[in-house]
Amino acid sequence: MPNQFYNFTADLDKLNRQSLYRKRRIVDGAQGVLLNLEGRRLNNFCSNDYLGLANHPQVTLAFKQAVDLYGVGSGSAHLICGHSREHHELEAELAAFTGRDRALLFSTGYMANMGVISALLGRHDAVYEDRLNHASLLDGGLLSKAGFNRYRHADVADLSEKLALSQAKALIVSDGVFSMDGDLAPVPELADIAGRFQAGLLIDDAHGFGVLGETGGGVAEHFQLDQQQLPILIGTLGKAFGSFGAFVAGSADLIEMMVQHARTYIYTTSLPSAVAAATRASLKLLVEESWRRQKLQNLLYRFRNGAIQLNIPIGNSFTAIQPIIIGDSHKALQISELLLEQGFLVSAIRPPTVPKGTARLRITFSANHEEWQVDSLLEALAKAIA
Repeated sequence: MPNQFYNFTADLDKLNRQSLYRKRRIVDGAQGVLLNLEGRRLNNFCSNDYLGLANHPQVTLAFKQAVDLYGVGSGSAHLICGHSREHHELEAELAAFTGRDRALLFSTGYMANMGVISALLGRHDAVYEDRLNHASLLDGGLLSKAGFNRYRHADVADLSEKLALSQAKALIVSDGVFSMDGDLAPVPELADIAGRFQAGLLIDDAHGFGVLGETGGGVAEHFQLDQQQLPILIGTLGKAFGSFGAFVAGSADLIEMMVQHARTYIYTTSLPSAVAAATRASLKLLVEESWRRQKLQNLLYRFRNGAIQLNIPIGNSFTAIQPIIIGDSHKALQISELLLEQGFLVSAIRPPTVPKGTARLRITFSANHEEWQVDSLLEALAKAIA
């Protein structure tokens, strides 16, 4: 008799019936605003490569040159023999970029969030998370075994009420820019609450770095918050940086605590040195080429104005993430497929990634998009949604 533990047919069929089944698509070639996908050339409006650096010639050249020097694999964890000069220099440059004492590299953003939160909290502590936080932040809170609390989205009054009821050592955790809605967390207010209740504050600015702030410093620069006001700052390198990996930035003692206690840092192979070298090149471009942020903002302005004129239901986001809430998962998938037929790759995001009843199109922009692509997308959306 077959082992029934491995009979997943009913579960998979249920996901398919609910229009929640996820499928991978095969990409041929580099990331870009034009993408080769399964034999088709498509206008790509679902990548997180916000500044168009993932295939920049200077970034790819830095990678190739570092491969010649370091090879492909890093060989071991940072604390064994996997911490190269490229890693070390990138950490110093990220610290300077964020205005923090030190920075520490992690292999992925998921590992950074899980590692940092679980290293700072234990079973007698408490963590307070925005209800719409990314899964990695939620999982980090659960992994820590601390008392797990969620407050209403961006609701500082609800957070304050919950903190007032607890005497435990507490950590407030939030995205800086929410990945599915594109809105900003009320970070200055969260900083004030953290000070009032003697709580820690961790902001994951995965979608703000590079896009917000005069030099691309993200929500910290946008809100002008220093290390004392925003002590634990996490960022990913696979979005606006166009590279791969993640980092946490903060005080020297905070970073040393992570080196000693963050399990996802200690017990994993470091990211390849060539990736660190490529990231150093992208960081330089990110800071120096401010026109990328300006062009991105101009494209967003054009899209939002056009959407309003065409009665396309957009939200209030002014970031590179522009969601269109559809509601029904099946309908969201249907519209995504209609856009695909017209040559546009736009993802349909469904539960559990977003709350039930809020399935959406998640449209993202890059500085490499052109105005004609934005106008063509608007025309296609108007047809698909009608």
